[in-house]
Amino acid sequence: MCVFLPSSRIPPRRVADLTTITELATALGMLGYPSIDVALTARPQAMVNLTSMDWERLEQLLASGGHDVAFRGGFDNGAAFLAAPGALRGRVPALIEWKGSHRAPGDETVPADLRVDHVYLVSCKYLSRILHNRSPSRVFDCLLGPGDADATDWYLRSAPDHYQALYEAVISCIGHDAFPDRVEDLTAAQRRALQASLRARSWPAAALVPYAELCQEVSVYTAGHWMNRIGGRPAQAEALLWRLLRIMSAPYFILGSDARQPLRLRIDTPWDWRQRYQFRRLTISAAPVGQPQVAWSAECTEKATGHTKTVRGHVEIRWSHGRFAQTPEAKVYLDSPHHDVPGYVGL
Repeated sequence: MCVFLPSSRIPPRRVADLTTITELATALGMLGYPSIDVALTARPQAMVNLTSMDWERLEQLLASGGHDVAFRGGFDNGAAFLAAPGALRGRVPALIEWKGSHRAPGDETVPADLRVDHVYLVSCKYLSRILHNRSPSRVFDCLLGPGDADATDWYLRSAPDHYQALYEAVISCIGHDAFPDRVEDLTAAQRRALQASLRARSWPAAALVPYAELCQEVSVYTAGHWMNRIGGRPAQAEALLWRLLRIMSAPYFILGSDARQPLRLRIDTPWDWRQRYQFRRLTISAAPVGQPQVAWSAECTEKATGHTKTVRGHVEIRWSHGRFAQTPEAKVYLDSPHHDVPGYVGL
């Protein structure tokens, strides 16, 4: 008899609406209006790439009263960006372009949601600590840089025997008839079916130990592989740190909030970073906590004071869209407060 433990999965929120609110409220705050209500009523022509349906949806969300904190926080951040000496310096922009949900053509690396007067690139980051969501090969083989990423399922690559053991434990409880004997032989349709069968449940009790062993093996392999790819080269480690922190060749701004305070930051370029800091070391270690995970931390010395600063984060290696549904993805998180990150400069 197989026992399934109750699931603690939280129903998804309306993430798309919240993203739209925070990005557009931030943009409206830059235009000098006294309140979000006045700004939204004006539908300013300076804001482009919005349809009439976008404006109407934003008005409906404001009228609902359920998103007042998001509207106010975004608008206040935009107003602060307008006033900041290190940003617009009180000059109302003539043009604000909203990226929206479209995927940019080409190899865009700066995470911009808004472009102001063709010059200021702004990323709106509200209550999110995610830096990257990429394939494991892009993170651990290519070091977030150029190169051909390997599309092989990372669990098959890093822990094939443990992955197979977990798979066998699961299908022994839900039935073999619809699924192949080997996990690597799952088709896309079979993956979806397996994920659907697990969606309303937690792991079967028989799978708990195999899953814990998979997490450990994937974490250890990944940490060691990542370090080997860096190869003990300080320049390579420093470049990886810049990519992890999304320190790009062009400066840009982050406007948003974390759990404690607003975020109003300018992100330095590598050239700026080198003027202020001396890179010391990048440390990587396995850190499985309920799922495959790798921790990273970096130390640098602030040249002006001689003080050492440390920035920390982690990478979760987990299935995309649910257990077994697709091959694993790598989500890179920042664990240090944004205001403490070298190269993130408060406005």
